[in-house]
Amino acid sequence: MQIVSSRLRRLLVACVIAVPVMTQAQQRQPLRIWYQQPANAAAVDSLKGWKNEPEWVYALPIGNGSLGGMVFGDVNRERIQLNEKSLWSGSPDDNDNPNAYAHLQEIRNLLFAGKYKEAVALTEKTQVCKGAGSGEGNGANVPFGCFQTMGDLRLNFHKDQPWSDYYRGLDIEKGLVTVKYSQQGVSYQREIFASYPDKAMVIRLTASAKGALSFSVKADRPERFTTKATNGRLEMSGAMSNGKGGNGMQYKTIVTPVVKGGKVSAQGDSLLITKADEVVLILTAATNYRLHYPDYVNDNYAAQLEAQTKKTAAQPYQALLNRHVADVAGLMNRVTFRLDNTPPDNLPTDKRLEQFTANGNDPLLYQLYFQYGRYLLLSSSRKGSLPANLQGIWANQIQTAWNGDYHTDINVQMNYWPVEVANLADCQEPLTDLIASLVTPGKRTAGIHYKAKGWCVHPITNVWGYTAPGEHPSWGLHLGAGAWLCQHLWEHYAFTGDKKYLEKVMPVLLDACRFYLDWLVKDPATGKLVSGPASSPENTFITADGTHAQISMGPSHDQEVIHDLFNNTLKAAQSLQSNDPLVTRISAARDQLLLPGIGPDGRLMEWAQPFGEAEPTHRHFSHLFALYPGDQITMSGTPALATAARKSLEKRGDSGTGWSLAWKVACWARLYEGDRALKLLDRLLRLVPVREVDMSTGGGTYPNLFCAHPPFQIDGNLGAVAAISELLLQSQDGKISLLPALPSSWANGEIKGLRARGGFIIDIRWKEGKVTNATVHATQNGACQLRTGNIQRTLTAKAGMAYHLDSQLHDAKK
Repeated sequence: MQIVSSRLRRLLVACVIAVPVMTQAQQRQPLRIWYQQPANAAAVDSLKGWKNEPEWVYALPIGNGSLGGMVFGDVNRERIQLNEKSLWSGSPDDNDNPNAYAHLQEIRNLLFAGKYKEAVALTEKTQVCKGAGSGEGNGANVPFGCFQTMGDLRLNFHKDQPWSDYYRGLDIEKGLVTVKYSQQGVSYQREIFASYPDKAMVIRLTASAKGALSFSVKADRPERFTTKATNGRLEMSGAMSNGKGGNGMQYKTIVTPVVKGGKVSAQGDSLLITKADEVVLILTAATNYRLHYPDYVNDNYAAQLEAQTKKTAAQPYQALLNRHVADVAGLMNRVTFRLDNTPPDNLPTDKRLEQFTANGNDPLLYQLYFQYGRYLLLSSSRKGSLPANLQGIWANQIQTAWNGDYHTDINVQMNYWPVEVANLADCQEPLTDLIASLVTPGKRTAGIHYKAKGWCVHPITNVWGYTAPGEHPSWGLHLGAGAWLCQHLWEHYAFTGDKKYLEKVMPVLLDACRFYLDWLVKDPATGKLVSGPASSPENTFITADGTHAQISMGPSHDQEVIHDLFNNTLKAAQSLQSNDPLVTRISAARDQLLLPGIGPDGRLMEWAQPFGEAEPTHRHFSHLFALYPGDQITMSGTPALATAARKSLEKRGDSGTGWSLAWKVACWARLYEGDRALKLLDRLLRLVPVREVDMSTGGGTYPNLFCAHPPFQIDGNLGAVAAISELLLQSQDGKISLLPALPSSWANGEIKGLRARGGFIIDIRWKEGKVTNATVHATQNGACQLRTGNIQRTLTAKAGMAYHLDSQLHDAKK
C-alpha cells in the first residue's frame, strides 16, 4: 500500500474543494439541430430521387410569426428560402351555392330511410361550393389561392475552393442559426435569425481576416417578381395572381446591407459587396394584406415597411441580437424537460435520427423534438400575424401542398393543441383572430346553404374568408369545423382564467351555437338531435347493400364537437353570469343530443349505426375527439366508453401519417397507456427517406425534424408537443394528474412549466416512475385538485403563491 504524504493529501483536498459543483442548469446541454455539411451536400448523399428540392428538409427554419426562412448553409452559394405568411395568391370570392338548400330536406329523408346510394348521389350533386372552390387542393391559380414562397435570398461568394471545419446549427432556445467553416486559411461565420421585436430577418457575416468578405446579393422567386438594386439596397416586389386573370395581393421585400470596411455597389439586379470586414444584411418584407373581411387591403403597407426598415437598419447588430434572444428565450425557457441518462449531443441530427430509427430509445431526441415543436409554434404564430398554416410559415413552392391553407377538420386545431399546456398562450391570438374573421362570411354561408342563423365553416378556409363547402362532399361537407375551432376559444379561458378574453369571444361562441341549434334535426327513430347530412372526416363506410358512402345523419364526431361547444358555452355563460336567452335553448339542445354508442364489437361507434369500414386503418379517427382533445370520455368518469375507445384505437392500428401518429400518441396517453404511446412516438420519429405523398403509412420525420405527412405538414410536430405533455400532465376532468401515462423507459426525469386548466403552472420531478416532488404555481385563486397514482389532494390556492409538495403530495420545504 502506498502512503500519501500529509502535504500531498492537503493539496488533493484543496484541489477537490476548488472544483465547483456543476449545477443542473450548467449540466444541461443546449438544445440544437446541427450538421457537419450544408443542406445541399447532405441531400445529395442520402435523398437521391426526390422530386422537389430534397435539400429543403435539411435546411434550418427561422421565423418571427410573419417572416420565415430556411437556411441551407452552402459555403460558396448561400441560399435562404423566404416566406411572408400573408403572401397568398387568390382573392375574395363568392363560393356559396344558392341551390344547395332546396335539396337539404330530401337528402335527410333519404338518409333516415336508409337510402344511402340515392342520398349520396344527390349530396354530391347539390351540397357543394359554387365555382372552383379550392381547386381540388391546387388553388394557386383560382380565387381560393395558395400560400406561396416569397422567394430566395442568394449570396454568391464566387468561390469553388475546398473548405473544412464545417458546422451548421440551430440553437432552438435562442432562435439562432450559425454557419461556420474555414476556407483558404480564413475562418468564416454567419449568424441568421428572424426577430419578432424588430420585425426583420438579420444575417451577419464575419471573417477572421480583414477584407475577406466579398460576395453578391440577389433576391428572386419563381414568378411574378421584379428585383432592382437601388440606393445601396435590394428591392424585390410584385403582385400575386388574383385567380381571376388579374393582379391580386402586392408584396415587397427589402435587403439593406450594413457594411464595416469594403464597399457596396449595384451590379444589375444584384448588390456587390467587396472586401468587407463585417456585413449585416437586414431583410424586411410585407404585403398589402389585412385580416379584415371584406376589404383585406392595407394601402399603407409600403410606407409602413419603409419606416420599419429604416428603424431596424439603424440599430447595432448586438442590440438586435440581444432583443431577439431575450424574446425567444423568454418563451422557450418557460418549460424545461429533462430525462435522466440523456446521452451527450455528439451526433449530427441526421445521424442521430438514423441511429434512432435503427435502435430506438434516445432520451435526447425526445426532449429535442418536444422543445423543437414549441420553437416551431412560437416561430410561426405571434401576435399580429396569421395563425400557423399547414406548413406553419415555411413553404418552398408556388403550389404548396393542399394550398398551405387552414384545414379545419383537425389540422389547424392540432397546430394549437400545445399552445396552452406547453406554456405558449401568447401564440394563441392569431387563431382567435382567424376564428373571429370567419363569423361574417360564415353567417352568409349559413344563411344561403342552410337557411340558418349564426355562422359556420366547412373543412377548409383561407385568408380570404372562405367558409363554403369543398368541391366534393366526401371531404368537403364537414360542418363540425366551427364547433371544433370554438374549443380553442374556451380552452384559452380554461387555462388562463382571463375573463376579458372570454367576454371578447363569447359572441363568437353564441353565434356558433345559433347555427347548430338551427342545423340539428330530430332523428325519427330515436327522437334525439342529430347533425346531417354530414361526414366523419374523411372516412368511408359500407352499408348493408354494399354502398360505399361518406354521408350520414349523426356521425359521432359531429355529435361530440357540438356537445363540446354547447357545454363550453354554458360554462362560459356561467363564468360571465350571462342571462342571454339563448343559454336556455343551448342547455336543452345539449341534453337532447344523440351521443356515441358502443358497437356490437365493443368499439366506440364512428357513425350512428354500426357500419362496416372501407378502410379500417384510416388515418382519421374523428369519433375519438371525445377522448382527445375533448373531455367527454375519461378513464375515471366514463370507463366503459374509454374501453370502447381503446378498442377503436387498437383496430385502427399503429400506422398513419405524421399528424395521425401524433394524435394516436395523445389518445393512448389519455388511456394511461404510456408505453403504447411511446411506441407510436417512436414511429413518428423514424427517419423518412421519401417525400412523395403517402396517406396511409408514410408518417415519420425528415432530417431537419420536420414532420413527414408526407410531404411536410407542421401539425405532426405541434401535435407531438401536446401528446408528450399529456404523458406527463393531464387536467381535462377537473383534476390535475401528475405523470398519468409516464412511459416505463422514462423512469427518471423532470418537467417544469407545463400549464394545467384552472390557472396552474406545474413542475414535477420523478424517480423510478413515481413523483418525488412537485411545485404548483397558482396564477389565480381556486381549488387545485391533484392526484398521482392513488394519492389525491386538494389545495386552496391563491394567485401568486407556489406550493411545494413531496411524493405524497404533502407540503414540503423548497
